[in-house]
Amino acid sequence: MALPPSVLLGDAKDLLKRLTRVVTENPSAPLIVDASSLHDFDSSVLAVLLECRRLAQSSRREFVLRNAPPRLNQLAGLYGVAVLLGIEAPVKGAARPA
Repeated sequence: MALPPSVLLGDAKDLLKRLTRVVTENPSAPLIVDASSLHDFDSSVLAVLLECRRLAQSSRREFVLRNAPPRLNQLAGLYGVAVLLGIEAPVKGAARPA
């Protein structure tokens, strides 16, 4: 499942419905979410991803987030959920991309 380029608060509810459908339609396959297209987002994307993880785990499926953009990594680290999403939190003091 690929995330759209934009996930803002107004998009979160519909996206979550779509992702929930994917989870229920394919109950045995791992839930792989590709974030490579994601470029415009707010913290609501974290809520969507955490709920997808919860849904996957409740059906004993693996949750995998792939190609998370650096800004999503930073946001997840700031909110303390990077480990839950399988994201390596940025190292404090590390150089930031321009």
